[in-house]
Amino acid sequence: MRIHANDGISAAAKARLQEEGFNVTTEHVPQEQLATYLNKEKVEVLLVRSATKARRDLIDACPGIKLIGRGGVGLDNIDVAHARSKNIPVVNTPASSSISVAELVIAHLFTLMRSLHKSNRRMAGEGRTKFKELKKEYEKGFELRGKTLGVIGFGRIGQWTARYALGCGMKVIYSDNHATADVLELEVGGVIVRVPVKMVSLDDLLKQSDAVSLHVPAQKDGRPVLGKRELSLMKPGAVLVNTARGGSVDEDELLAALKDGRLRGAALDVFLNEPEPRADLLAEPGLSLSPHIGAATAEAQGRVGDELVERILSWRSAATVA
Repeated sequence: MRIHANDGISAAAKARLQEEGFNVTTEHVPQEQLATYLNKEKVEVLLVRSATKARRDLIDACPGIKLIGRGGVGLDNIDVAHARSKNIPVVNTPASSSISVAELVIAHLFTLMRSLHKSNRRMAGEGRTKFKELKKEYEKGFELRGKTLGVIGFGRIGQWTARYALGCGMKVIYSDNHATADVLELEVGGVIVRVPVKMVSLDDLLKQSDAVSLHVPAQKDGRPVLGKRELSLMKPGAVLVNTARGGSVDEDELLAALKDGRLRGAALDVFLNEPEPRADLLAEPGLSLSPHIGAATAEAQGRVGDELVERILSWRSAATVA
């Protein structure tokens, strides 16, 4: 059986699949050429991450596809309903990247509170001639300890973000339409500690939080979770981190909130126009930016590969029995 991982897969996962008798290819094929390649090579299992799209047109053009796997959490780059209507299962790896994304959130939070994104940009060009001026400009940062983090979306990634924040001494509140956790378990020095967390309404979260971390996609009708009204509710001087989806935040309104000083700063790992983000976003000094690398750690890639292998083997076993 032929497997094609168009956005790559860990070497260990590829080796294990080959040991199980699969023919695995990992070279990236451009989207516009993918259907031709999949049909020519008689690929039955297509694996993607966030770069490759498996929309209706690709699914219809490739009748040989029997399984689609997503290395990661979100499935918005796959037409899941259409695939399943054609009896093509779609699987993902929801547990594999939670820690990596959470750590990136915390990295951006430290960066925003100490203005590292701004000082890093300027030190290369002005560090020798304006060192004292830059020191004076960036010496009034803030600590995370004692601040309140509001987590929007309290699934696996949101809960891991909360754990890291609690470990930094932050207070955590969250908003979620489904989760109802009252406590989180943290491992501290080999000891499991249970720490209470509180669920509040979205509006209350925005009003109370010194920092907000987004872990939900845009709404079903396409509207952002945080638009003009929601951003106006945030505490003056608060910071925002979005590692979920580009559409989760209204980019125009975010820029406006940064330019008029209502927000201290914001961090974006995801963008509406990936892989070509807006130029004005990239040029905004109040933004800490990263190129959609939330899940891109060696450890997460290994877990993604392991989880995909298990799901593929389970699917093959079920198909064999059927």
